[in-house]
Amino acid sequence: MNRKICIVSGTRAEWYLLKNLCKEIKNDKDLTLQLIVSASHLSHDFGLTYKEIEKEFKIDKKINILLSSNDSIGICKSMGLLQISLCEAFEELKPDIVVILGDRYEMLVVASTCLMMRIPLAHLCGGEATYGVMDEAIRHSITKMSHLHFASHKIYANRIIQLGEQPKNVFNVGGFGVDNIKNINLLSKDELEKRLKIKFLENSFLITFHPLTLEKDGVKKQILELLMAVDFILDKYKNSFFIFTKANADHEGILINNIINEFVKSHERTVFFDNLGDVNYLSSMQFIKAVVGNSSSGLTEAPSFKIATINIGDRQKGRIAAKSVVNCDILKSDIVKAFEIVLSDKFQHKIKNVKNPYGFGNSAKKTKNILKKIDLDNILKKEFFDIKKGFL
Repeated sequence: MNRKICIVSGTRAEWYLLKNLCKEIKNDKDLTLQLIVSASHLSHDFGLTYKEIEKEFKIDKKINILLSSNDSIGICKSMGLLQISLCEAFEELKPDIVVILGDRYEMLVVASTCLMMRIPLAHLCGGEATYGVMDEAIRHSITKMSHLHFASHKIYANRIIQLGEQPKNVFNVGGFGVDNIKNINLLSKDELEKRLKIKFLENSFLITFHPLTLEKDGVKKQILELLMAVDFILDKYKNSFFIFTKANADHEGILINNIINEFVKSHERTVFFDNLGDVNYLSSMQFIKAVVGNSSSGLTEAPSFKIATINIGDRQKGRIAAKSVVNCDILKSDIVKAFEIVLSDKFQHKIKNVKNPYGFGNSAKKTKNILKKIDLDNILKKEFFDIKKGFL
């Protein structure tokens, strides 16, 4: 019997990691891929990224949930809208299993809907730790509502088991971002410069900064500290160039994008993109000195290119990181110091032999094979796995 696997995506960053798995499912004659997209994929403010998806895949359902406000109340209302439409979509599509990735609020809605509708749920990238954002609580909550778990590192897999999940249903498949590097034909410098209409300089940087939802300081102060540091580096290093990409549709993400947009208008050797896309984004990593900001790609993908990462603030605090990652606080002085470190000859020599802790790829194929073959009978009946009984 043909197994129907439904993948739900709400953001470009998440889709970027899901795409290879979708290809694996689509190309398997024994599987049927169902695709639901929502949230920022359908937003003008975030680049209408569903159009990129439609170039390769049929989208079965589009669920528009974004309101004019992206504050806490707006997000809560969006979650309610998603649940109303999602249960109707699942009822029509009748998937055998649903697959989601990560820790965003949209995926919390997907998980709770699956729970109520008794649909088996597979969760990718669980067991990770990010102490600076509410994603930490969302991720572990999704774990408890999921039935199959695909972790990107053995430490994360063990953490899922620590949460009481059965070891037989927890799989360490490595980083999905590494798959992209292995499977994409990267562009040459000339091709990329022509496509993006830019010119890479000796010290080029790729910056993505998302809100730190649990920080006591406001988002505006955070992004201004970063931009003051960028301004300093632009002035000190005349061979520096900064490529900014938009923040996700998190609380006050639009505010970050608006501030960056105004900064780029008044500063030469800077450029701002709604969405680079996976080919352009990864190709850019070949020609930059560092990934800057607080995106997970700085930890999971940048090390494969033997380049540095300036990881700002606590958004990624707790994640496993290579020796190429320099952590700093959200202060101009600390960020400038981090730039000086990664530009030093000593550090550049050090990262030539860095290894990516998230493996060597093939995560999508491993995951597809498990989703295809695993017995789903009685999988909804979960039992808590006690690591050690009687320790209280």
